[in-house]
Amino acid sequence: MPVTAELRVYWFKRRLFEEKQAYSMKKTVHILAILSLFALSSPSMAQTETINLWPEGKVPNSKQSDIAEKSDTDAQGILRISGVTVPTITAYPAPKDKATGAAVMICPGGGYGILAASHEGSDFAKWFNERGISAFVLKYRLPNEKAMTHQHEVPLMDAMQGMKLIRQNAEKWNIDTDKIGVMGFSAGGHLAATLSTHHNMGAKASAEGKPNFSILIYPVISFLPAISHGGSRDNLLGPEKSEELIRYYSNELQVSEQTPPAFLVHAMDDTGVPVENSIEYYLALKKKKIPAEMHLYPKGGHGYGMRTEGKGSLANWPEAMEGWLYSAGYMKK
Repeated sequence: MPVTAELRVYWFKRRLFEEKQAYSMKKTVHILAILSLFALSSPSMAQTETINLWPEGKVPNSKQSDIAEKSDTDAQGILRISGVTVPTITAYPAPKDKATGAAVMICPGGGYGILAASHEGSDFAKWFNERGISAFVLKYRLPNEKAMTHQHEVPLMDAMQGMKLIRQNAEKWNIDTDKIGVMGFSAGGHLAATLSTHHNMGAKASAEGKPNFSILIYPVISFLPAISHGGSRDNLLGPEKSEELIRYYSNELQVSEQTPPAFLVHAMDDTGVPVENSIEYYLALKKKKIPAEMHLYPKGGHGYGMRTEGKGSLANWPEAMEGWLYSAGYMKK
């Protein structure tokens, strides 16, 4: 069959089309490969992992209830979680090329009624990752007599278990077991200070539960009436509130030689949690000759996290924390 000029043109155009399609496919595959490599290597896209603190059906002090966990994000982008009855930790491992071996377990605040899980949790996890420090955001159970027995015991149980899990998985996350600290904000600061002072107390005492350092940001420390945050105290202690428990959970009274070093931040105009909470804890550490660094600022109020715009010199506090972490060997320059 003779090949006409029209047929030659048709086959030529078809060949050009197929070659163009093949080139386009190769280019797409190449771009996708580059994007995949970028995703794996980019610190800002590090893989997180959420782990239940306790095996299913074996959560201590737990009882059946109709309480349901709920998450809400407000117009300022602040995430608040309520009704927590299944505690977890979310791991943010530091990028391997930056990792210093240090790690921090972060306890968000919220008066033991909610968890401010973003600006006092995940935002700081990312900040630590950028500086080579692995971070773990603790979603601890919120005390409620409907969902648990002896509710005042529960947040500390969860914090102890979180610290143990981090230590037990240190090799997996490239962590030095002598460089694991705890950080807490407001009521989360009370939990962090309670872990720091109570890890060696009672039947559940454990060396694995001891933090190597603590970072306490506008923390609730005391339950004594003169300087306490009444809401945090009442939410934690619940119907078992007593003079004995008030003193037991007043952490300035529980500092011992086994309490780890601390870095503290507080604003003098904090009307929610009086600055005396940090001052009393600092003085208790000083009395026991435990290293401590405290930064007090004339204004800032409460609950700011890293949102310090318009709060004067308070904007310098993250830089001060950086310096402290570096001097203690938890961060590299």
